[in-house]
Amino acid sequence: MGALRVQDDWVRQMAAVKSGDRAAFAEVFRHFAPRVKGFLMKSGANAAQAEDCAQDVLATVWQKAGLYDPAKASVSTWIFTIARNRLIDMARRDRRPEPELLDQEPEPDQADVYETAQENLRLVAALEQLPEKQRQLIRRAYWGELTQSEIAAETGLPLGTIKSRIRLALDRLRLRLAEGSATTTTTPDFPKDKT
Repeated sequence: MGALRVQDDWVRQMAAVKSGDRAAFAEVFRHFAPRVKGFLMKSGANAAQAEDCAQDVLATVWQKAGLYDPAKASVSTWIFTIARNRLIDMARRDRRPEPELLDQEPEPDQADVYETAQENLRLVAALEQLPEKQRQLIRRAYWGELTQSEIAAETGLPLGTIKSRIRLALDRLRLRLAEGSATTTTTPDFPKDKT
């Protein structure tokens, strides 16, 4: 009967805390803060962490006293559940790896940078060798990020013509780039058709 009476006393104290009674909260705090701290230390937290966490738990009790339902749990069960959840949050936070700094990536190999620059120069030269109509379509499709249907609508040309010109242009670019990587000498210019 004594334990039930004690439980009833804590339920009344929580009802008073819910209505903003600071004296009732002070009594809840005096009773539960050292017990919560001890629980946290037994669960692996150091003294400073346990003290901070216990303060946080009891602040939550003050702020969320209205959520306490005596039909669902005793006051001590409710408070220690909050403490357990805070302990789990602390453990997760401590285990989380530190994010890597993005600006500490190694510098790219200078040979790779040079090769990329050379490939870009070959691509620009190959693009310049395309007939103007094909070159404009490639620029719209790849740098303008337009679909072939959007290009057809924009230019008024039939979709089939757009597809053919882009396919021909890509074939010429592939050939030109393959020739450029096989030899370093200049290759003859493509004949400029009127398509």
